[in-house]
Amino acid sequence: MLSVDLNCDMGEGYPDDDALMDYVSSVSIACGYHAGDETTMRTTVQNAIKKGVAIGAHPSYPDRDNFGRSEMSLSSNEIREMVIDQILKLQELCSEEGGTLTHVKPHGALYNQSAKDAGIANAIANAVCSIDTKLRLFGLSGSTSIEKARMIGLRTVSEAFADRTYRSDGSLTSRTQPNALIRDTDTAAEQALRMIATGNVVATDGKIIGIDADTICIHGDGEHALEFAAAINKKLTENGVKIEAVNG
Repeated sequence: MLSVDLNCDMGEGYPDDDALMDYVSSVSIACGYHAGDETTMRTTVQNAIKKGVAIGAHPSYPDRDNFGRSEMSLSSNEIREMVIDQILKLQELCSEEGGTLTHVKPHGALYNQSAKDAGIANAIANAVCSIDTKLRLFGLSGSTSIEKARMIGLRTVSEAFADRTYRSDGSLTSRTQPNALIRDTDTAAEQALRMIATGNVVATDGKIIGIDADTICIHGDGEHALEFAAAINKKLTENGVKIEAVNG
C-alpha cells in the first residue's frame, strides 16, 4: 500500500491551523523569526499533540517584514546558530507540553537557498545534527539540502508540493512568476496523487521530471489552504494512499 506524509506549515498567524490538522499527518511550526511567538508556538504544539500529528520546527531567516521570503547573505556560522536557536525554542515547548519534536523544515528563502547552496545546506544540516541526530530534515526533492544532510548521516524526508509548479530542473517556480502557485483545487489534488503514484510531475514547459515524494506540503498561509487540504486528503485516500507521518 502506498503511503505519504501530508505536512502543513503552521503557527504563522492564519486562522485555519486547528482545522487543517484534521487532514494532515505532520506540522512544521514557525519559531518566531518570520512569524509566530511563544504563545502561538505553544498553542500549536498543544493542538498537534491533541490531534496526534507529528511536530516539526520551521526555522527561517530573521525577516518578519517579508515573511521570511527574501534572500539574505549570512555566514555559515550565523545560519547554524539561528537555526539552532529556533529548533531549541520549539523543542523546549514540546517537552513542556509532553510532546516530541520529530523533524525540521526550513522556511521560505532559507529553504530555497539551501536547495541549491552547499554552504547553507551544510550549515542547516549541522545545526540539526548538533541538537539531535534522530531529527529528520525536510528538504526539496532532489536538492542539495537533501544531498548534504545525507552525507553527514542525517535522516532526510524528500518534500514535494501540491500547490506549486515546477521548472524542468526540478526547482520550484519562483513566487515572482505569475504561474508559481496552483490555485485550482482539483489540479493540486491531481498533482499530489501523480507524484506519489508515478514518481513524476509535469514541469511548466511540459517536461516530465522524476520526483521523490516522502511528504507533500500544504501551505497553511494559502488562500484556500483548508479546501486544498481536504481535497488532497480525499483524493489520496480514495486512491488507496495511506496518510501517515514519516515516523509512523
